[in-house]
Amino acid sequence: MRQVLKPVLCLIAGLVLALPLAACGDRDAGPEIKPPAPPISARGNPAQELDGMRRHVPVDVEITPLPMARVENFDRTRGRAYPMQPPTIPHSIDGYQVDLNSNRCMLCHARNTAAQFQAPPVSVTHYMDRDDQFLAEVSPRRYFCVQCHVVQTDAQPLVANGFMDIDEVLRMERAQ
Repeated sequence: MRQVLKPVLCLIAGLVLALPLAACGDRDAGPEIKPPAPPISARGNPAQELDGMRRHVPVDVEITPLPMARVENFDRTRGRAYPMQPPTIPHSIDGYQVDLNSNRCMLCHARNTAAQFQAPPVSVTHYMDRDDQFLAEVSPRRYFCVQCHVVQTDAQPLVANGFMDIDEVLRMERAQ
């Protein structure tokens, strides 16, 4: 029994304590295996890239999450954070039913009711199927709005973003 337990315990000790197998006595020490170095991205150290999201806390330490962001409910749309970003939702959608049977968003944003509710109508692209054929109703692949559109909140960005919309770039060029 002791002969069976010793190799098992040596293996466990080697894995847990990172001891070489030679420390167990009767085993030959094999070549030392070093873990590969972490890949370095084009921007530098990957640990520094995550630092903004980790708030300068090491990866192996658990941190207290930030408080939940509050929904901004003042019908003012924000600029885009990257090219082709879907517009954010400038109002609360708590309690909105969006499922196979009903889509509460379309009550106000459907093309035939948008003017009545003073809401922007959904883009014509939402009425196109994958073959670019126009449909009478919203395309099934665009039916679930919150797949792409998110509610605007007062959350601060986790990483810096210097994106400028093409209109801003053209304005700056004209000013110079």
